[in-house]
Amino acid sequence: MDFKIKNKTALVTGSTAGIGYAIAKALANEGVNVIVNGRKTDRVNEAVGKLKKETGMANITGIAADFEDKEQVGQLINQLPEVDILINNVGIFEPKAFNDITDEDWFKFYEVNVLSGIRLSRAYFNKMIAKNWGRIIFISSESAIQIPEEMIHYGMTKTAQIAVARGLAELTKGTNVTVNTRTTGPNFIRRRGWFY
Repeated sequence: MDFKIKNKTALVTGSTAGIGYAIAKALANEGVNVIVNGRKTDRVNEAVGKLKKETGMANITGIAADFEDKEQVGQLINQLPEVDILINNVGIFEPKAFNDITDEDWFKFYEVNVLSGIRLSRAYFNKMIAKNWGRIIFISSESAIQIPEEMIHYGMTKTAQIAVARGLAELTKGTNVTVNTRTTGPNFIRRRGWFY
């Protein structure tokens, strides 16, 4: 399938493994200039090398940034001041009983899973509007709707992503910019695939 995104530039956060890696691979195969992201430079370089080998594409680079650190997010934005496609995939999770989830846990999960996407969207959204083309996709989870009893803090962040994406989508009226959320999970991945 041709998505008509060849030569566009995409940042896929949290893409050294899992769903993010699969999205980066799909985009590279479409001829997109892909920027892989992870916390550690060695993991990013390893993923970039693996993706180049698997796709035969040279249009893949990487930037390391830990989304728990606001300054590192700022450095990423400075290195990459503009993108056409932003995939807000980075996320952390940890099973934990509700009474054991500390205030620090709540803030950490919100910082990484929600504020990372907000900060990047804020940096790129108006530039997409000015160009009249752009795609922002938040990778949420079935846990946004079916909140897991052992990961209420995680589920809360996934619900927040849906709210942010919905609000941003309202700001794109009359433009060729779109903002969407993909609610993934074991059943979604089995039934429909991770990107289309």
